[in-house]
Amino acid sequence: MNWKKKSVLVTGGCGFIGSHLVDELLNLGATVTVVDYPLIWDETWNIRLMNCLRVWEKHGLRPKRVRNDYFVDDHAPLITLDLENEKARFGATVKGQDIVFHLAALFGGRGFVDTRVADCCVGFAINHNVISESYKAGVDRIHFSSSACVYPPELNKPNYLLKEDDALTAATGWTLSDNSYGWVKLMAELELKSYHEQYGFKSSIARYLTVYGPGELDESHAIAALTRKALRKEDPYVVWGSGNQERGFTYVTDIVKGSILAAEKITDATPVNLGWDKRYKIADVAKMILDIADHKPKQLVFDKTKPEGPFSRALDVTRAQRMLGWKPRVDLREGLLRTYEWAKQALS
Repeated sequence: MNWKKKSVLVTGGCGFIGSHLVDELLNLGATVTVVDYPLIWDETWNIRLMNCLRVWEKHGLRPKRVRNDYFVDDHAPLITLDLENEKARFGATVKGQDIVFHLAALFGGRGFVDTRVADCCVGFAINHNVISESYKAGVDRIHFSSSACVYPPELNKPNYLLKEDDALTAATGWTLSDNSYGWVKLMAELELKSYHEQYGFKSSIARYLTVYGPGELDESHAIAALTRKALRKEDPYVVWGSGNQERGFTYVTDIVKGSILAAEKITDATPVNLGWDKRYKIADVAKMILDIADHKPKQLVFDKTKPEGPFSRALDVTRAQRMLGWKPRVDLREGLLRTYEWAKQALS
């Protein structure tokens, strides 16, 4: 795909993954429009806005503020709108775009997913509005960022790699998806499949697994939290859960490259897993971060009162290797080192 001739809209483009995606699309020469939620001048929004500003500055772009909710540059505007409630405005915004990368979601870490199940359901409206209005506007294709949360929790177990066809597998007593957040992602996948079957609308889907890297400061996510605690030299150094829970951690640039490949090569809403198939225990990750930070706390505490999520989760990426020629490149220690160095500079 010749990205230099493409107009691309990224929902959630000020977020952690979204800002890295915008960066790479600009590297490829695409004309990029960022859509994110209305400005709320708190720490969370300031972090998200700084993500965008850093990307624009890197590419020599100089956005300016217009009114209270709009930053614009000839090449990379940021349009702030409420995707849940401003459906018509999004429809007007997406007209003329070739490709949509849909990353916007109401989401946090494990504590958020487990306790704010109703809030997660906002995603049903957001996803429908983005998909339906993109189709009506004549967008050529849409890429959707899904999640490993679409898989039945009963399959999150040691020595098993989740396969794309495991989603929606019928079995008595299975929950089918991880809380309402998993259902939100799965229903969007089914909607995209339906739009392709009925209208021929092109789409691709990538299921992400435990993404981390520079730019993430949300302490509801494990690596961001553990990195900030190490930077603050906290003692006791507290880790949520038993420490025995394990994940396949995926560095953000690997996710971005896989997503772009999926948008280029898949048009029929076939989902692909993007993630590491190698698992690490949270306890080992914490110790790795402490080693990188040269922090030696007297107390390393595992707080079992905090949620730890699925005991073990990793993905089979055979389909992504076959269809996209993709596999993750950045191993965990290298990714943690890059993340720590970024956080040390950003938080100083």
